[in-house]
Amino acid sequence: MKNKLIFIFSFCFLQLGLSQNPEDKIPKNFSLEEAIAFALENNRTAKNAARDIKAAEKQKWETTATGLPQINAQIDYQNFIKQPVSLLPASAFDPYNQIRQLDDFYDLSSLPVIDQIPAAPRPDEFIPVVFGTKQSVNANATLTQLIFDGSYLVGLQSAKVFLEISKNAKEKTDLQVRQSVINAYGNVLLSEESVTILERNKATLEKNLFETKKIFENGLTEEEDVEQLEITLASVESNLRNVERLRDLSYKMLNIAMGIDLNHDTKLTDSLQELTMQNMAPSILLVEDDVTQTVDYKIAANDKHSKELLLKLEKSKALPTLSGFLTGGYNGNANSFDFFNKEQRWFGTAAFGFNLSIPIFSSLKRSAATQRAQINLEKAEDGLVEVEQQLKLQIDAAKSDYQLAIEEYETAKKNLHLSERIEKKNQVKFFEGVGSSFELRQAQTQLYAAQQEYLQTMLDVINKKAALETILSQTN
Repeated sequence: MKNKLIFIFSFCFLQLGLSQNPEDKIPKNFSLEEAIAFALENNRTAKNAARDIKAAEKQKWETTATGLPQINAQIDYQNFIKQPVSLLPASAFDPYNQIRQLDDFYDLSSLPVIDQIPAAPRPDEFIPVVFGTKQSVNANATLTQLIFDGSYLVGLQSAKVFLEISKNAKEKTDLQVRQSVINAYGNVLLSEESVTILERNKATLEKNLFETKKIFENGLTEEEDVEQLEITLASVESNLRNVERLRDLSYKMLNIAMGIDLNHDTKLTDSLQELTMQNMAPSILLVEDDVTQTVDYKIAANDKHSKELLLKLEKSKALPTLSGFLTGGYNGNANSFDFFNKEQRWFGTAAFGFNLSIPIFSSLKRSAATQRAQINLEKAEDGLVEVEQQLKLQIDAAKSDYQLAIEEYETAKKNLHLSERIEKKNQVKFFEGVGSSFELRQAQTQLYAAQQEYLQTMLDVINKKAALETILSQTN
């Protein structure tokens, strides 16, 4: 009974552990900084960029190991289904050949034995002979060591450059992931704020429409006033439904940017107003334009360096290559498969030596390849200058956009206050009977546009600063 209880409890705990969803381990509440940190570890593009660095490190060792000692072993087994046959001249096996040669110099015809010597074989007569055994095994091992190779030395330098390229690509990817998370986070906050404002506007309009209908029923206003409010309310309701759909899409885009499930229940802890105030940092406009510290410049510089190494590689192909080797092995032969018997005889062999390869003439192939590498290097040098100039222009443009975003935010903030005052005045005038419904609708439309413009300028401040930081390769 005790064992049954232990089994039941163990089974329940096992089922409980298996029922846990990996999504449950992902937090639901994210500030912007938490969302960025989470994305840098879990965004699929960022993870692949990190894998590229690991692959580059392995490739670096792969290149390095090429110049280190290499040992290779080989075992050959051969079984002749039909052994090859060699033809040897029959005269080579004639035992009376020497006697006939003596008879040519000395007359031995008086000897009785001479008459018993058979005739010499014909010159075109051959004897089939089989050499060797039917089966054989040959096992050997070879140690090789590269002593000098100009291409190998250049390859070591290229592996380091490739690793730097992978690290720069990871830095570039992280900057892009950071910017995409900021943009997606801001879009979610914008949609949330838009929903809140539209719901508030809808409630106000429904109240105004209700009161206006009562006034119309009492004959104190015209039907047009009711219809104007109904038009405005229908427009707000349509915008609200659209923004609610966009809000759902914004959450999904943020989840994708962070590398989590599309339908994860994500909650944001920062507000649009808070982030706007945090990103109001005009001091970044005073940062010196040192483009050499940007990741885009580093990538272009690495491209130039790689072209330099390719030129060195082509030049190194004119140098000799020297390597050494040490080899040893055993060979066994038999007519049947008896190689594992103790009586099997094995014959050993060993040798060492050097291989020196000296390129002498390639019909100007190496010269053409070197010239082509030189041309590519010149292109990379011009490309680096072009990237430098483009980066300076992009930084200036990004600073201008950020400055404009701050200015438009301040303007939109003032316009929103004015639009709210105008709308309130027209609402009071309308219900006091001194203002028209058309004027009220114009004031409300102006207010709603000012509200959306204000929200958009807050998002622009956040996004433009993120774009400037991305170009400057800044993460804070």
